[in-house]
Amino acid sequence: MNIPVRKQVMWWGVSALLLLLVMWLLGQAVLPFILGAGVAYLLDPVADRLERAGLSRTMAVVVISVAAVLLFAAVMLLIVPILIRQAAALIETAPQMIEQARGFVTARFPELLPKDGTLGTALTDLGKAMGEQWSNVAQTLMTSLGGVISTLALLVIVPVVAFYLLLDWDRMVAQIDRLLPREHAPTLRRLASDIDAALSGFVRGQGLVILILGTWYALALMLVGLPFGFFIGIMAAMLSFIPYVGVLIGGATAIGVALFSFWGDPLWIGAVVAIFGLGQVVEGNYLQPKIVGGHVGLHPVWLLLALSVFGALFGFVGLVAAVPLAASLGVLARFAIERYRESALYTGQGLPPAPSAPLLVEIAPRGTAATELRQARLAADRSLANAQLELMQDDLHRRPD
Repeated sequence: MNIPVRKQVMWWGVSALLLLLVMWLLGQAVLPFILGAGVAYLLDPVADRLERAGLSRTMAVVVISVAAVLLFAAVMLLIVPILIRQAAALIETAPQMIEQARGFVTARFPELLPKDGTLGTALTDLGKAMGEQWSNVAQTLMTSLGGVISTLALLVIVPVVAFYLLLDWDRMVAQIDRLLPREHAPTLRRLASDIDAALSGFVRGQGLVILILGTWYALALMLVGLPFGFFIGIMAAMLSFIPYVGVLIGGATAIGVALFSFWGDPLWIGAVVAIFGLGQVVEGNYLQPKIVGGHVGLHPVWLLLALSVFGALFGFVGLVAAVPLAASLGVLARFAIERYRESALYTGQGLPPAPSAPLLVEIAPRGTAATELRQARLAADRSLANAQLELMQDDLHRRPD
C-alpha cells in the first residue's frame, strides 16, 4: 500500500525544518564539518582522476592532502601578509584621496559641492572617520572572524574532516543512494544530479575564473606601479563571481588610486583603465562562456538573495551554505515548475480516475465444478466413516471379556 502524497510531503517538510533548526542552533559547532564537506566535495573529481591514472584511493587522497598543505602554507606565507599590509595602507591613505577628490570637484565643479553643503560635509566627515577609525575597524573585523572561525577549526578540524570524507566519499554516496525511498529514488537521483551540475559548475568554474582574473589584475597592476595594486586586483577578482560588481568596485578603486598617485601622467592612468577593460573583455567573451557556461542556472540576483537571507538567518554558517542551498533551491524550483506545467492546475484538464483492480475469471471444462464437489463429498464421507470406525474400535477395547 502506497503512502499518501500528503503524508510524504509532511514527513519531508518536517525533516527540512529539523535540518534548518540544527543549523540555527548548532551553526558554529557544525561549521568546521560543513567546510570540510565542502572541501571534500570540491576535491573529489581530482581524486577520481588520480584513481583513473592508476593510484589507489588512499594514495590519491594523500597526494591531494600534501599538495593542499603546501599550497596553503605558500598562500599564508607569501600572499596573505602582502594583502593585509596593502589593505591597511589603503585604508590609511583613503582619507587623503577622498579629500583630494573633494577639493578637485569643488575647484572644477563648485555647483556640485557648495560650501558647507551636505554632500561635501559628508565626504569630509567620511575621510576623517576613516583616518581615525581604520585601526579599530580592522581590529574588530579580525576579532569577529576569529570568533566565527577559530584557529583550531581552521587549521585542524577542517583538514581532518576533509581528509576522511574525501577518502570515503564514493562509499558514502553509494550508501546514501541505498537509503533513498525506493518509490522516489529515480526522481531524487535526477534532482541530485542537477544540483551537482549546477553547484560544481558554478563553484569550480567560477573559482577558476577568479584565479585567472586575480592573477591578471594583481600582476598587471603591480607592473604598472599602482600602489596597493596587488590587493585591489585580488579584491576585484574575488568580487567577480557577481557579474560587473568586481570590475566596477575594483576598477573604481584602482582608477581612484591611479588618479591620486599618477596625477598629471595620463599614460599610466590609461594603463590602469586598459587593464580592467581587457580583463572584462576576456572574462565576458571567453572565461565565463567557456569555463562556467550558461547551463549553471545560478542567476546573480538569486545568489545575492540567498547570501542575504541565509546570512541574516544563520550568520557566517549561512554565508558558507548559501551557494549550495541556492543551487539546491533553484533546481527544486525548476522541478516544481515542471510538475506544475504537467498538472491539471495548469492545463485545466483533470487526470482520468485510476483504473479499478481487474476481476480474474478462470475458464474450466464443463462439469469441473460438479466433479470437484462430488470428490469433496466422498472425501468428507470417507473421513466420517473412518472416525466412526475408530470409535467402534475404541468401544470394543474398553468392553470387559
